[in-house]
Amino acid sequence: MNYDAVKRKKKMATSDLVFTICNTIFLVLFAVVTLYPVINTVAYSFNDGADSIRGGIHLIPRKFSVKAYQTVFNKDGIITGAKITVARTVLGTLTSLAANALLSFILSRKRFVFRSGLSLFWIVTMYASGGMIPTMVLFKAMGLTGSFWVYVVPGMVSAFNIMVMRTFMNGIPDSFEESAQMDGAGYMTIFVKIISPLCKPVYATIALFVAVYQWNSWFDAMLYNRMNDEYTTLQYELMKLLSSVTNASGGSGNTNVTGEAAKETVTGITVRSAATVVTIVPIICLYPFLQNYFVTGLTIGGVKE
Repeated sequence: MNYDAVKRKKKMATSDLVFTICNTIFLVLFAVVTLYPVINTVAYSFNDGADSIRGGIHLIPRKFSVKAYQTVFNKDGIITGAKITVARTVLGTLTSLAANALLSFILSRKRFVFRSGLSLFWIVTMYASGGMIPTMVLFKAMGLTGSFWVYVVPGMVSAFNIMVMRTFMNGIPDSFEESAQMDGAGYMTIFVKIISPLCKPVYATIALFVAVYQWNSWFDAMLYNRMNDEYTTLQYELMKLLSSVTNASGGSGNTNVTGEAAKETVTGITVRSAATVVTIVPIICLYPFLQNYFVTGLTIGGVKE
């Protein structure tokens, strides 16, 4: 080995070390910037309302209090809203995943005559819609308003999710389908036993998208079930609670409480922080189970024959 080769290897080792150090510093700073707002929100949620007005709370509460969480969980309708939200999230995710997967499988078949026309039709719906009032009239005519199914049926088919799934399925080698057909398998067998197992990454990705949307949605509850407390949602109840606390406290003042916790107060910022924590905890718990598939699902079309 000559001197130039040794010098070149030493230079490469030095550059790799510099890159590793810079990359580590960047990732640490990125993690701090990402996690600080979340930790700060948790700190405010466990802090006394009157004390939180002073500001200066960063990573830990200055005056510990759980009154904000008591205010959230003691609100009328919060339990009913939580049940409806969990039900719509689970059922909405499953039905949306099944419907979008079947439609995507149909559009990904090269022998399907209308694949281009249907794809164009769904793409147009991504850029144009009938508007709020025609949509409400349609849902009322279908009998969806004032019912639980207004949360599930309209979200069963999504043009974006179909396009994502179809693109992933197009990357699966045709030889898999041809081999199954030679063994006498039909399209449903191919979809269930061959295509779906290979599509777990994109299924997990779409499931996470739909679940987050269903869990965080509140506008449809206000629009279609505002007068029906039986089908209220958690996010809608938290929104109403936050509005009432903010109005009662004048936007930044405190709201006094009575009883054993008379010395404790809640404000808009503490209730908002507690409501935010209650909202994000289920999604944070769900994400680790889908993380392995999520990254792979975003690299659409990576499988080539």
